[in-house]
Amino acid sequence: MSRPWTLPLRRNRPGDDDGRPSSGRGAANPLQVLRRRFHSGELGSVPVVLGLLVVWIIFESLNPAFLSPRNLSSLSVDIVGIGMISTGVVFVLLLGEIDLSVGSVSGLAAAAFAVLNVNEGVPEVLALLLAVLAGTAVGAVHGFFFAKVGVPAFVVTLAGLLGWNGLMLYLLGSSGTINLDDKGLLAMLTGFYFSHVAAAYGLAALGTAGYFLVAYQDVRRRRAAGVPARPLSEIILRTGVLAVISLASAYVLNQFQGLPLALLIFLVFLVGLDQVLVRTRYGRMLFALGGSVEAARRTGLNVDLVRISVFMVSGTMAAIGGLFLASRVTSATQTSGSGNLLMDAIAAAVIGGTSLFGGRGRTWSALLGVLVIQSIASGVALLGVQTAVQYMITGGVLLVAVTIDSLSRRAQRAHGRV
Repeated sequence: MSRPWTLPLRRNRPGDDDGRPSSGRGAANPLQVLRRRFHSGELGSVPVVLGLLVVWIIFESLNPAFLSPRNLSSLSVDIVGIGMISTGVVFVLLLGEIDLSVGSVSGLAAAAFAVLNVNEGVPEVLALLLAVLAGTAVGAVHGFFFAKVGVPAFVVTLAGLLGWNGLMLYLLGSSGTINLDDKGLLAMLTGFYFSHVAAAYGLAALGTAGYFLVAYQDVRRRRAAGVPARPLSEIILRTGVLAVISLASAYVLNQFQGLPLALLIFLVFLVGLDQVLVRTRYGRMLFALGGSVEAARRTGLNVDLVRISVFMVSGTMAAIGGLFLASRVTSATQTSGSGNLLMDAIAAAVIGGTSLFGGRGRTWSALLGVLVIQSIASGVALLGVQTAVQYMITGGVLLVAVTIDSLSRRAQRAHGRV
């Protein structure tokens, strides 16, 4: 008898970029694989990668400073705050739900840290921990009302957007701004760089080797179990592409100040949470619920507990992202968590390949999506164009991403995969 939590996972299983395994049709050439995936609605991260390349080519042609080491290094730090928040949003979207409170929760965490550390004299480490736990508690509240009381997630988190923003303003007081120690621990999160060239190159080599070993072991396990697996040639090709990208990134970073601590922490979170999604029972339960709530319930899954947990993850990541954003400006203000932060966090997850309909996505979606959004913002700033243009471009990219997602589902339905 198969394990109960694997029953509803037909439309999304760990393996490929979008959570699907290889079809196991032999060592087809890359063009044949791409064509087959296009017709079956399984393009994965290909569209967003191509879109990112187009964005970079356009802005580099308009301003050669766009791909300069200084600008790319700054971009690698700018993506971390929103990227952390977007990573938490991915978990909620996997269930086909939405969390509109992440912007306010990020601002609340920054305000809580500032009040505890600056006003109350609490040590930075403890203040950081309490601020993150505050985000976790907020997520638990949202999850409780959604899973146990039955209030729609949209309404619960919309109320949270308003309520937690109000609490943030209350904590900041009449001044509305609390400046942080620019030499303290929080400021170091985005201000510290590993200047030795071995750090960036070492990370690139470690990441590439780790990917190959994990992928190779996965192929061996699948073949031993008699299930479809990627051909070894595809694993080698993917590893080679990753090695080129990683080493090129390390080279560029070393041309400026080296490997940013913020980027390293972000990548650790991405890898760790991705492993949770694709290699643990909890991750399989998320994909199961995203595929069919009723089918998952009938297999004996604790649906309420899983639902509460994803909002706790979202709240925790929102708090962490808010602390990185506060670190970037070394202050907590009334505008923390406001503006287009919420839309950017959700858009990054969707643009990166996470489905709004649930059941498909990876944490890497947050990285790819936020790279697109922040690249547009950086390019527009370098060109001196109005911010309104940035919003229009980002909106267009988001519409294209959702359209691709919808067409993908239509293709999958035609092939009996939904």
